[in-house]
Amino acid sequence: MRRYLRKALRGTLGLAIGAMTAFAEFFYVLFGGIALTIPALRRPVFTGARVLSEVERRRLEKYLGDENATDYTGRRAMAYLVPRCVIGLLSAGVFVLILLGTGSGVIIAYQLLNGQSPGGGAPADWYDPVTTALFGALLVFLSLQGLLGAATLDRKLARHFFGPSKKERLRRRVSELATSRAEVVEAVNGERRRIERDLHDGVQQRLVALGMLLGRARRAADPEHASDLLRQAHEESQRALVDLREVSWRVYPIALDTDGLHPALEALAERSGVPVHLRVDLPERPPAAIETVVYFVASEAVTNTIKHAAATRIDIEAERDGDRVRVRITDDGTGGARESGGGLSGLAMRVAAADGEFTVDSPLGGPTVVTAVLPCE
Repeated sequence: MRRYLRKALRGTLGLAIGAMTAFAEFFYVLFGGIALTIPALRRPVFTGARVLSEVERRRLEKYLGDENATDYTGRRAMAYLVPRCVIGLLSAGVFVLILLGTGSGVIIAYQLLNGQSPGGGAPADWYDPVTTALFGALLVFLSLQGLLGAATLDRKLARHFFGPSKKERLRRRVSELATSRAEVVEAVNGERRRIERDLHDGVQQRLVALGMLLGRARRAADPEHASDLLRQAHEESQRALVDLREVSWRVYPIALDTDGLHPALEALAERSGVPVHLRVDLPERPPAAIETVVYFVASEAVTNTIKHAAATRIDIEAERDGDRVRVRITDDGTGGARESGGGLSGLAMRVAAADGEFTVDSPLGGPTVVTAVLPCE
């Protein structure tokens, strides 16, 4: 909620700045349009239009999160400023109405508290506060819709005039692929290190202990002592087998191939030391590569929660969202998890390698929400 509130406040501030710059753009378009009739002034006018347009492009990028290309011409910038100043002035009008409405609301509230009807004079009737509240709520709704509409128009207009060119789109895609390739390599290396660590710290230690028990059993002179050592060796072999199964499951659960994502997640929930509540809503089975990423995101998030979060409940939700698959893991632990942490950074690289989005929301005190959104075309 705090993140959405900060985003809304930042966007509102960006709209307010755009409303103020619209006045300068209006006069520039008015006098610049006249100056364009003089051939000698066309180049300076287009240069100035590009300066103003660059201010707007940076404003949209900083406050509204809308990234656009910079390889546009001065002529295109001038064409952009014409509708842009109109939208900016509309935004200014919305802000003025909000200020007037706020002032009027304060005055009416003061009158009602003093027992007067709205507008002053006669005593307030019983329905005056109800009517005022309903109309106030309606005006707040309309004001918010006006701000959202202005922001949408602002962004769409910038995309139309400053949207990335074919060359810019190609450059961005090449950059994304290069980053994804590096992250794939790093993710694979991280998996190799994890598998080696699991084998060394778990299965290998079990096998060493098993070998020592068998050696002691061979050298034992007392048949009863030898039988006890063999019993211990048998138990150790069972534990080694369990560890080996755990390692192989973490490398790649065979249930993903045979049964799909839902049974694999059910098995993960059953093996968890913390109660896991699972909800899977996938009408169609996603591609195998996406299923693998979703499973490992859930598995690593559950493992991190059990190790570090002191949680009593974990919720796993996997659902289809249009042409994407979304998995969300929530726990009621202590919070404080960071995407840059060891396990979560590996997940971020794995998700990025699949052209997905990975976020971690974990304020101190919890709850922790790990979300991965992956394309599923």
